[in-house]
Amino acid sequence: MKAFVHTEYGSPDVLRFVEVEKPVPGDGDVLVRVRAASVNPLDWRLMRGKPLPMRVMIGGLRRPKAGRPGADVAGEVEAVGRNVARFKPGDEVFGGCRGAFAEYVCVAETRLALKPANISFDDAAAVPVAAITALQGLRDWGRIQRGQQVLIDGASGGVGTFAIQIARSFGAEVTAVCSTRNVDTARALGADHVIDYTREAFTRLGRRYDVILAANAHRSIFEYRRALAGEGIFVMAGGAWPQLIQGMVLGPLLSRIGRRTFAFFMAKIDRADLEQLAHLLATGTITSVIDRRYPLSEVPDAIRYLEEGHARGKVVITMDRDAPGSARGTR
Repeated sequence: MKAFVHTEYGSPDVLRFVEVEKPVPGDGDVLVRVRAASVNPLDWRLMRGKPLPMRVMIGGLRRPKAGRPGADVAGEVEAVGRNVARFKPGDEVFGGCRGAFAEYVCVAETRLALKPANISFDDAAAVPVAAITALQGLRDWGRIQRGQQVLIDGASGGVGTFAIQIARSFGAEVTAVCSTRNVDTARALGADHVIDYTREAFTRLGRRYDVILAANAHRSIFEYRRALAGEGIFVMAGGAWPQLIQGMVLGPLLSRIGRRTFAFFMAKIDRADLEQLAHLLATGTITSVIDRRYPLSEVPDAIRYLEEGHARGKVVITMDRDAPGSARGTR
C-alpha cells in the first residue's frame, strides 16, 4: 500500500510517498481502509520537530521515531482484531490514529466511532482532533454553562469553527474573533457576535467573558486575563509557541491569584466523545467546514497550505484520485 513517511525533520519536502506493508490489526485494533483524512497543526509541528521540546515529546531527538503523519481518519472497516466487539468488516467509522495519510491504517477500537450515515467521509474526517479539542476545552476545562458569555479566539480554524457550534449547543452566548474574510462564516455557524480582529482588539473593548477559548492564541496571557469576568476561565488549546509556553508556565500561577482560572490542555481522543460528536453531526447540530480538499498524493501541498495560517475550517485529504488539488470545499 502507499503511505506518507518521513525519516528526518524539516519542511513538507521531507515527506515521501512510498510503498509500505499493509498493517495487520492487533487484538484490540481495527484495520481501516482510509476514505478520507484531514490535516492538523499537529502534523506540521511533528514534521518540523520545532521547537526542541516537541522532539522530546514524540521521542525522537535527532530524527522522528514515528514518522507517519496524519491523526484524523474516516473509512471502512477492513478487518478487526480478535478482541474487537464493537465493529465488523464493512462498518463506516471515523476517529483518531497515527499514520492516516495512507491507504490503510490500524486504529485502536477505543479511538473509533461509527460514522453517521447522513454525512460524508470527508465531513467525518474533519472532526476528530478539532472537534474533540473544542468539546473538551469548553465542557471539561471551561465548564461551560447555559447563558454564559463565551468568546472563541481563532474562530475561523478547525477548532474554532467547531467551538462556535458546540458552545451554542450548550446554550451559551457566543462571540467569535476572526479576520474580515471569515466574519460571514462565523455568523453562519451561529455566533451571536463577531469581532474582526483586524479592526479592533476584543481585549480593549471593556467586555468580560465567563469562558475564553483560545483556539489559536496570539496574545499575551495578561491580555486574555483583562477580558475575563471575575470568576472567568481561560482555556488555551493552541497557538504560537510563546503563548503556549505562557499558558503552561504562567497559567497555574495566575490561577492561584484571585478567582480566575487559566488552563492549557491537549485533547485526548476517546470513544465517548467521538460518539457524542457523531450524534451532533447526525442531528445537524454541528457541521464540518471544509476549506480545501487534496488527493492523498498531494499531502505535502495540503500541509503547506495549512502552515500559511489562512485556512477556513479544515483541510481534507481524499482518496478520490480525481479530486483536484487545492479545490475549494463547501459546508
